[in-house]
Amino acid sequence: MFSQYDLQTRQMLTGNLLLAGCCVFYLAWWLIAFKPEGAVKGMKSGWLLIPAFLLGLAAVVQIVRGSNVDGQAALYPRAAVLIGGVIAYIVLLAASALLLKRQVTTELFLIVGWAVLMFVEVNGLFALGQYSRAAAIAVLVIAVIAAIISLICYLLYYNLDSVKGYVDGMIPLLLVAVMMLAVTVSVVAAK
Repeated sequence: MFSQYDLQTRQMLTGNLLLAGCCVFYLAWWLIAFKPEGAVKGMKSGWLLIPAFLLGLAAVVQIVRGSNVDGQAALYPRAAVLIGGVIAYIVLLAASALLLKRQVTTELFLIVGWAVLMFVEVNGLFALGQYSRAAAIAVLVIAVIAAIISLICYLLYYNLDSVKGYVDGMIPLLLVAVMMLAVTVSVVAAK
């Protein structure tokens, strides 16, 4: 599918499609399991999380492998992104649980993890010459905005009625899927 690209770029682009697929299954589960009326609970809907998990795991492996560009010119050290992600997660966990009294769920980890993955990938795409500095920074700004919107949805969820909460829960999944597809399209369209 991406034969004209080097192996690392192909891995990242494939990872993007896998993560978009993960979001589709996760969103399908959400749509069924959290319907305000007539929700389908248990494994009747929960099985959708199995392909979501497998696609998400495969996506992370592909993107991390592809973005391993040690020794090439990068925007920032990869270790700084990982350390920053851990610090951000701890701060957001403490702030949401202790200060805002929000029940902690895996979605916080997924939001921060996705943002870190985007920083790692954009760094790799820049190092491989797929993005200019300006394009890389623009994608990072959009990713940060998407992560902030997702965090707002995360924080608001338990304070919303069932219909608004249902819609609120879809927004981060849609943002991630669109972002992964947009990054893929931006690289492919540049060729």
